[in-house]
Amino acid sequence: MPLRTDDNWRHGAVLLDPEHTRFALWAPDASFVNVELQDGQSLAMLPQSDGWFVLEARCKAGTRYRFRIDHELDVPDPASRAQVDDVHSESLVVDPHAYSWQNTAWNGRPWHEAVIYELHVGAMGGYAGVEKHLPRLARLGVTAIELMPLAQFPGDRNWGYDGVLHYAPQSSYGTPEQLKHLIDTAHGLGLMVILDVVYNHFGPDGNYLGSYAKEFFRSDLHTPWGDAIDFRRPQVRDFFVDNALMWLLEYRFDGLRMDAVHAIRDKTFLPEFAERVRSRIEPGRHVWLNLENEFNQASLLEKGFDAQWDDDGHNTLHVLLTGETDAYYSDFAKEPTQKLARLLSEGFVYQGEPTRHGHTRGEPSAHLPPSAFVLFLQNHDQIGNRALGERLPQLCAPAALKAATALLLLSPMIPLMFMGDEWAASEPFLFFTSHHGELADAVREGRRKEFADFAAFADPEKREHIPDPNDIKTFEASRPAFSAVDLDTDIGQDHRSWLEFYTQLLALRHQEIMPRLQGARFLSTDTLGDKAVSARWTLGDGSELRIDLNLSEHAVDAPPQTGAREIFSSAEKSSELSPPGTLNAYTAIVSLKASDVLEEQDEQ
Repeated sequence: MPLRTDDNWRHGAVLLDPEHTRFALWAPDASFVNVELQDGQSLAMLPQSDGWFVLEARCKAGTRYRFRIDHELDVPDPASRAQVDDVHSESLVVDPHAYSWQNTAWNGRPWHEAVIYELHVGAMGGYAGVEKHLPRLARLGVTAIELMPLAQFPGDRNWGYDGVLHYAPQSSYGTPEQLKHLIDTAHGLGLMVILDVVYNHFGPDGNYLGSYAKEFFRSDLHTPWGDAIDFRRPQVRDFFVDNALMWLLEYRFDGLRMDAVHAIRDKTFLPEFAERVRSRIEPGRHVWLNLENEFNQASLLEKGFDAQWDDDGHNTLHVLLTGETDAYYSDFAKEPTQKLARLLSEGFVYQGEPTRHGHTRGEPSAHLPPSAFVLFLQNHDQIGNRALGERLPQLCAPAALKAATALLLLSPMIPLMFMGDEWAASEPFLFFTSHHGELADAVREGRRKEFADFAAFADPEKREHIPDPNDIKTFEASRPAFSAVDLDTDIGQDHRSWLEFYTQLLALRHQEIMPRLQGARFLSTDTLGDKAVSARWTLGDGSELRIDLNLSEHAVDAPPQTGAREIFSSAEKSSELSPPGTLNAYTAIVSLKASDVLEEQDEQ
């Protein structure tokens, strides 16, 4: 059999025709590998060069199987396309063509149209449960949903970052066909679907690679999750590139959000990944590749990646809104207003400066377009990594949050919201898992130790009250009560007013910002006072967007808006008659100045 290529075999079980399947496993530490089928057959796989074992067998879709290593260890397929149950169960042969797509002409949407809604599939009722919310999200003005990781994890409850079978959609959420139906339905509503993928580690339970493919990892480099994945090896690179292509080509996801790529300890992998993935995307199709990267490597955003989650933006705004400066927020405690000004005029706050740990972080970013940065006030991390999972409506003044939301939804940066943000959900989003035994104990205690650096939990007795991630009540408490919007109560009315606020802002974004966003660039940001700035951007049509933002409890002086058209103000009606040149407390004012007005002013 020839050497492995994309055209002859890939990791895992690939259905060749209705009756035959090719099995391939990279197991360089194994002497023998067998495929164990559900009918009791044990079929010896043929050893190939470079540690591969391959077999073509008479085997239909739906067949259960395992791999047996050296006649003693039974393991699931590390590239299983589906599991019977969780990570320790049998794998399933999957027919990638079993689902009949309806929206076959869909080619996605350009990146500048992105308005992203991040969600947890399990908390919203599985693939079918998420699908029920799609019409509502489309009406709201969302253009993309982003699913937290789906790779099969141990148990039936998890954030998804403990996935160990990267090719298998989580079985407790539904079938591969139900996931495809969700994506197909989204496309029919004009919604893109992004998948959060975790290529920096495997979860702590159910990963057997170390027993037969130790070369998948390197013991000389470590991550917070153990030995680093060895991306120097072509078999390892192919494993993850092929995985990305499966999601993008077979499942027709519109993009990927790559988790914590700073933990991928190979500088050459990410540019190669982007190049190889984009080379396989058909012309005319829009596919988005986004990063989460603590290193703020602006250079990667010129090497095939569209944007990065801007944690600097969240952290700066969180300090300004809440006054919290514990742990990682301490990096943003000093001169937060100046940090906000830099964020809005250059993208990243940290561009090579030292952090609290003494390490420098970041690269210059002002030359990048504003759309290279995904801005958010909340996401799964920044809510769920709080001990009690509180959301911003419980942590700051409503008027201040509304002003910050106006910045989020009307700036030229790409906005991302978390499920429930649009109606100010009061339910927490807690960290939850479904581990057992010693691992469950370790996760629970490790979770509580994480908060020793936070003043509110410095006392060990107080940390004992942090919810147990493995208690099913922790998961149930994290499910947004969407029906609260419909309650005929004062609380329901408050939720409805927030929903109307988001709807109004997103309608303005679609009408005023999106058509002008291509070609936008940073211009300048001035500080107006404590917690107050005036930010300006040049848009693609030559017009100028300006957002005056005051997150303090005191009014500040602001330069007049000469020749500009105000498109939004969060000021209360009672304060609309404030003196000219005054920006009220907890207020955002957004204005547009046409290019011809700018030209006239330049001539004068």
